[in-house]
Amino acid sequence: MCGIVGGVSKTDLVPMILEGLQRLEYRGYDSAGLAILGTNADLLRVRSVGRVAELTAAVVERGLQGQVGIGHTRWATHGGVAECNAHPMISHEQIAVVHNGIIENFHALRARLEAAGYTFTSETDTEVIAHLVHHYRQTAPDLFAATRRAVGDLRGAYAIAVISSRDLETVCVARMGCPLLLGIADDGHYFASDVAALLPVTRRVLYLEDGDVAMLQRQTLRITDQAGASRQREEHWSQLSAAAVDLGPYRHFMQKEIHEQPRAVADTLEGALN
Repeated sequence: MCGIVGGVSKTDLVPMILEGLQRLEYRGYDSAGLAILGTNADLLRVRSVGRVAELTAAVVERGLQGQVGIGHTRWATHGGVAECNAHPMISHEQIAVVHNGIIENFHALRARLEAAGYTFTSETDTEVIAHLVHHYRQTAPDLFAATRRAVGDLRGAYAIAVISSRDLETVCVARMGCPLLLGIADDGHYFASDVAALLPVTRRVLYLEDGDVAMLQRQTLRITDQAGASRQREEHWSQLSAAAVDLGPYRHFMQKEIHEQPRAVADTLEGALN
């Protein structure tokens, strides 16, 4: 039930990430966080246990701004509900990763990375991805190549997004078994696990396929499949209504869904009977 959102833009991306995370609240979560490449090329991270509103307050207090960033809402699987287990995960203050899904071979990967000198600060399977990307970035020509090498080691289901203080205008994303789509706009490129999170910036979307790895820059979008071949994915125009994902006058999304049941049933029957 986790959610991810982010991108590369010509303007400050922090408001978009926070609004996108709010639109993903219906999925359920216990903590949230974001990482931004700041104006001084430093990697800045804020995490909090609880609601996105608490994360927003912490971000505002720190005055974070940046044009490249990633955000995440987490539902605890590996590791308890604690700030140290909240995403994004960071490696050597250079690589930040958010991740939906389960890495099935993370115990073996963690042992391998610990033997190589990496120190872990969380109980999550996600932290192995951050360290793997950092490891491969030492010899890879760019973040895209390092991300492709890292996901080749992963077994399981994942949707991930990666940023690096060494690659200042780039976000890399990858998908295997978990939803992930890209958004195209005049001012940049975006990604999310749900189209609802992209509605504030664009309705032009591409749906990645299993094994895809993509590099997002302001004016460039590159996608490769699992074999490393370049791919073009079909562009769609989302018809999703913003009202469908807004909380509206309700106290929480379960209450909203209960009150919308009569309309949902009527809409379903109308399509079937007419």
